[in-house]
Amino acid sequence: MEIRRRKRSTKDIIFDTIIAIFLIVFVIVTLYPIINTLAVSFNDGIDSVRGGIHLWPRIFTLQNYKTVFANQNLGQAAFISVARTVIGTVLSVFLTAMLAYVLSRKEFIYKKQLSFIYVLTIYVSGGMIPTYILMKELHLLNNFWVYIIPGLISAFNMIVIRTFINGIPYSLIESAKIDGAGDFRIFIQIILPLCKPVLATVALFVAVGQWNSWFDAMLYCSADNSLTTLQYELMKLLSSTTTQGASAEVMKNAGSIVTPTSIRAAITIVTAVPIVCLYPFLQRYFVSGLTIGGVKE
Repeated sequence: MEIRRRKRSTKDIIFDTIIAIFLIVFVIVTLYPIINTLAVSFNDGIDSVRGGIHLWPRIFTLQNYKTVFANQNLGQAAFISVARTVIGTVLSVFLTAMLAYVLSRKEFIYKKQLSFIYVLTIYVSGGMIPTYILMKELHLLNNFWVYIIPGLISAFNMIVIRTFINGIPYSLIESAKIDGAGDFRIFIQIILPLCKPVLATVALFVAVGQWNSWFDAMLYCSADNSLTTLQYELMKLLSSTTTQGASAEVMKNAGSIVTPTSIRAAITIVTAVPIVCLYPFLQRYFVSGLTIGGVKE
């Protein structure tokens, strides 16, 4: 039996054409800054100052990346950044999910009061000086765990995970309790597997925040080079190129001239590559996690 294809109307063709043009323009607008930054990172430093570089380097060179990777502390800094990202993300997601599960239970009588306290921390902060004094009193200065402990629980991420857990049928939890499962077993074997989309979304948020963080390294661990992070080292390199005297020293050591424009582009690419490589593995969870709370039944 021959299946006839429905004849498309003129309105359908016009609509599809407009959508296609819009998506093409959107892709170009999205990719152009990335490609432009990549081109500048491979371009000669002095020539980059002139501007006019678009999708391809005008004078190709690897000197910008050689200057970035010439830092002796870069290897140790990269190790610390990877370690804080992995450890901080795993612990933060697990503990935040555990808190969200507790605050989502109907039988927990203090959930409203505790939820209010956690939400309050989003709007009110102790400030930099009290936080520094607290870290000092906890003996976390020049300590690796200063990167992990302060960010273990995020009120915003807790609310996101709790919203997702509230959408899980309560009958599943009741059935598990009838079979003799405790709360921790329910959390591990039922809640966590069902929360993969939201956990992947939150994990990406936390991982990007940990990877890009440099201010805490400067504030709490600047006296110990073994605890420096990749972002902090790259920030110092960028700052040195903007200072005339230090910039001259960098140029001399590198054997070529680099400028803040070219170094900034190279640093951006170096720091973005790990996250770009990680994102495809979490994309399907990330897209579904973004729709959390979008539909109410």
